[in-house]
Amino acid sequence: MQKLIFFVGVAGTGKTTVARKLSDKIQAAFLDRDTVGGRFVERILEMKGLDKNDRDSEFYKENLRDLEYDTTKDICIDNLAAGQNVFMISPFTAELKNRAWIEEVLTSAGRSKSDVETKVVVVTLSDMDVQKNRIIDRQTERDTWKLNHWDNFKERVQFIPEVNWDIPASAIHVFDNSGELTDEKVETLYRFILA
Repeated sequence: MQKLIFFVGVAGTGKTTVARKLSDKIQAAFLDRDTVGGRFVERILEMKGLDKNDRDSEFYKENLRDLEYDTTKDICIDNLAAGQNVFMISPFTAELKNRAWIEEVLTSAGRSKSDVETKVVVVTLSDMDVQKNRIIDRQTERDTWKLNHWDNFKERVQFIPEVNWDIPASAIHVFDNSGELTDEKVETLYRFILA
């Protein structure tokens, strides 16, 4: 069976790092929404005279947020249709709440639940101090806005998102990535994905 694996969670939890470790063990198209749409979003925000790192502005939410996610979804659909396993990396907050979303992805790819096994790895941390330190340590420009508006940002954080898709509870794994990402931890996730 093909695998469609989502790595979800808030900024700084290590979604991409965890997915990269697992990509050493499982061949898959690696679709990080920040990579797929990041350059376009930054350019459009700059053209509008806005902070290119602000993913919280009304303009971003109304005009660019869904564009980024839908483009990533379209690339996922193309890869599923071509028979590839897919890793999807992003918070997917709204998408996880939309029961029909995952069905639309599979149907658009000409696939069904009997063809593609969908799993969700919720990457989380023990607390927001660890999250803030991780964001500071990774030193990416897109985090500038978050750090400058930390009190506002942290009020909206939902560490364990609601997953409203029609998938078994056993297909969702909450992974605390607070400490070192050891080989043993990666192996546990690998077994979860293959199970």
